[in-house]
Amino acid sequence: MPPAEPIPPPPVEQQVTGVKRVAFVGVGCVFVGVAYVGAVTPGLPTVPWVLLASYFFSRSSPRLQAWLWYSPYFGRLIRDWHHHRGMRVSSKVTAVTMMTLACTASIVFAGLPDWLRVVIGVCGATGFTVVVFVVPTVPGERRV
Repeated sequence: MPPAEPIPPPPVEQQVTGVKRVAFVGVGCVFVGVAYVGAVTPGLPTVPWVLLASYFFSRSSPRLQAWLWYSPYFGRLIRDWHHHRGMRVSSKVTAVTMMTLACTASIVFAGLPDWLRVVIGVCGATGFTVVVFVVPTVPGERRV
């Protein structure tokens, strides 16, 4: 196994101060919490919340930004988005699989009205299309 590449430090952004800083830290913490819920809840995305938390931390708390940047759970997602503006194949496969399972389970087992089943199906198809065809794939990862 080749040695792990060193992880570059997070980018430095213009810091806000005062009440705005406190608000940015609070909002960033809320988004991290939602991201953790999304990591274990089918159908709730994780990546957008992590990216939003990173945005708010980068402008309010270099310490929290570094914590998120080097996080074993979310760090790679943030670094891939920052450096490549995309997701790895493995992350895309996980996202598409979880969306498909959640939407299918909701449509088949939830006993919802037909119009709501259609809405869930359309939302799932839209999410699938965005992840697969719109979000760029990070180069360099071996495709299986």
